[in-house]
Amino acid sequence: MGLLSPRQQQVLRATVRHYIDTVEPVSSGALVQRFHLNASPATVRNAMVWLERRGLLRQPHTSAGRIPSQQGYRHYVDALLPHGGSQVQRLQRELNSLRLQVQWTALDDLLRVLAGRLADLTGLLALITRPTPPTPRLRTMRLVSSGERLVLMMVDWGGNVVTLNIRHPPVLSRDLLLLERWLDRQLQAGGRIDWQVLPPQHRSLGRPVQLAFENHLRQSPLAVDGMVAVGLGGLIAQPEFRQGRHNLRDLLQLVEERPEELLREQPQQCSTVLGAPRLQHVSIGREHKTPTLATCGLVKVPYGGHRGTRGWVAVLGPMRMAYETIIASAHSVAAVLERLLT
Repeated sequence: MGLLSPRQQQVLRATVRHYIDTVEPVSSGALVQRFHLNASPATVRNAMVWLERRGLLRQPHTSAGRIPSQQGYRHYVDALLPHGGSQVQRLQRELNSLRLQVQWTALDDLLRVLAGRLADLTGLLALITRPTPPTPRLRTMRLVSSGERLVLMMVDWGGNVVTLNIRHPPVLSRDLLLLERWLDRQLQAGGRIDWQVLPPQHRSLGRPVQLAFENHLRQSPLAVDGMVAVGLGGLIAQPEFRQGRHNLRDLLQLVEERPEELLREQPQQCSTVLGAPRLQHVSIGREHKTPTLATCGLVKVPYGGHRGTRGWVAVLGPMRMAYETIIASAHSVAAVLERLLT
């Protein structure tokens, strides 16, 4: 998609803001009147038609105005996002004053207080995970041939052992040893395995091992050592849920029983919100890997704790949400957690 003209950016930004506030389609005349656009309704209408043709706006009914599409929200977040505004500034002041009061507080109580502040400000579901150690690095990998299968044993630097069974014809011990040595050299060089440089002589044995290893990584849930969730009432009160556009039961089941699915890695974006750059993950609509979240928006910001531990500050809501306020607020809470826990 080409760059938007200043007029098109102005119209897209105004349409997103209007829909976030009202949950109603908007006409060109209403945009001009509400946002005091320096253009005629006809000019704004032409811009809206252009944005619709590019997939950034859509018209839910032929007689209705237009609303943002998933692609429109994505462009808004990536290119048009304003600062968080006065609400976030008030939250920052409150968190700074709160800092002295919670030095003695138990970790779960601290997370609950901060999640409550975040939920109050956003009106959505705020989630904060306890900080957990990073995934241990692999130390060695061993292969054993047992009949019509291979046994792959992986040992990390914490002493944990994971065993995988792989269907494979019997293999000579010498071939197993040569592949083990190559795997160990890979781990010693950088703590990871670059399967793209697997030597040709090892490929017939190495490819099944690679497939089993990568499948294990995909299926392994992220460690979630406790998560505080506050604001469920605000989430349920959103018009999208009241009008039945979301499968609320599946969403609640996901939050309560499979929270690790909310934390699966998404494309990273570098943010300069509130000063210092910090990674953030903004997932919109069908960008989610989990079908239950296909009509939702999720903002996640990581925070670092003691001895390399890491947790997440997240806000879950409908795709129609005030991303600028939510992103800036999540950054503020993450920054407070880092100051208190490191």
